[in-house]
Amino acid sequence: MRYLPHTPEDISDMLTVIGADSLDGLFASVPEACRMTSSWDLPQPQSEWQLNDHMRGLAADMAIGEDGKVLIGAGSYRHYIPETIRTLASRSEFLTAYTPYQPEMAQGTLQGIFEYQTLTARLLGVDVVNASMYDGASALAEALLMGLRIAKKKKKVAISKAIHPHYRGVVAAYLRPTSYEIIELELTADGRTDLSSLSKESDIAAVALQSPNFFGVIEELEQAATTIHDAGSLFVACFSEPLAYGLLKNPGDCGADIVCGEGQSFGIAPSFGGPGLGMFGCKTAYTRNLPGRLVGETKDLDGKRGYVLTLATREQHIRREKATSNICSNQGVCAMTAAMYMASLGGTGLRQLSRLNFDKSEYLKAQLLAAGASLVFAAPTFNEFVVRFPGDFSAKREKLLKQGIVAGLDLGDLYPELAGAYLFCVTETIDKATMDTIATEVAA
Repeated sequence: MRYLPHTPEDISDMLTVIGADSLDGLFASVPEACRMTSSWDLPQPQSEWQLNDHMRGLAADMAIGEDGKVLIGAGSYRHYIPETIRTLASRSEFLTAYTPYQPEMAQGTLQGIFEYQTLTARLLGVDVVNASMYDGASALAEALLMGLRIAKKKKKVAISKAIHPHYRGVVAAYLRPTSYEIIELELTADGRTDLSSLSKESDIAAVALQSPNFFGVIEELEQAATTIHDAGSLFVACFSEPLAYGLLKNPGDCGADIVCGEGQSFGIAPSFGGPGLGMFGCKTAYTRNLPGRLVGETKDLDGKRGYVLTLATREQHIRREKATSNICSNQGVCAMTAAMYMASLGGTGLRQLSRLNFDKSEYLKAQLLAAGASLVFAAPTFNEFVVRFPGDFSAKREKLLKQGIVAGLDLGDLYPELAGAYLFCVTETIDKATMDTIATEVAA
């Protein structure tokens, strides 16, 4: 099927039916001052080879190319993607498939998403997982709205200051037009969330923590679950690096009621900030309040196994005021890719890769400390950690940048009190030589 199937005759007939004399007439309601009247200032057409040269020239202007070594995580992570994932995910059956509203036409897509739900539920330790959301930030916002729906009369949510700043910004944007209040939880000296203030608050529907948090610190989720439940609130656990649960105990097994976060690490390249994948699950008791959609397994009239969208309480299916979410979106292609990634690695592969990431980050941490840096937070970390340097590190960082190494993220813009402290991330893509180069520069 062609993407533009309409002939000039088709277009003329449609314009006649709606009473417009031209395509420009469709924009008559737009004020003339807001319309573009001049022609587009576009360059001349190029051949395929000229265009390739042009794109290579643009790429050469980038400070860091494909071969660069990036030691920044902060919610977006560079991992090796097996070629099998690229090959399968690029197949037209998966890449162009739209939301499978007609199950008889989309059994393959539905089964793939069902497998994604199953694998994600096992990873996060929850009973039910939806068929994905837009990204980790919107998933957290939807989780807190879900908590408010479940709690009904409560009007407050509490959110850790150690949650990714962008996630907190999205939560604030979601709740700003409402009557709900956001309480921010401070940090303890070791980088974990201080929950002591919960006993002084009432009317809190849900409390959100991230583990590993923005600083890479591993929160004590089991202890947090007890404290939060004792305060009469739901426990929302979020994450930006799901690979951590190949090594750490998952949030569901630690007592979290709702678990959500970013799945970009699972076979999806960072791609300048997108696309992402919102992973979202909960306990069975809260299924009816789950935003988004679910794929369920059933049987057809002949008794054969089949898959359908079920409990899809979205604005497209029921009255808007009754919907669990009006502005959520799934990421079908990204969810399918994540399922392929999880299935390819399996439990053993995820555990081994998690251990490799942990060991590499601990190696760099030790090397930097030996070179004179100091840890900002003493609690155990995964993949990421925060350090300060004895002098001004910015000049040395620029020198490393010229070598194709992005050495950490200055936290000053996101956390003014941590100006001059750097967040480092190490994944399996960073080799020992690169880490030794950074440590040598620090010691110089």
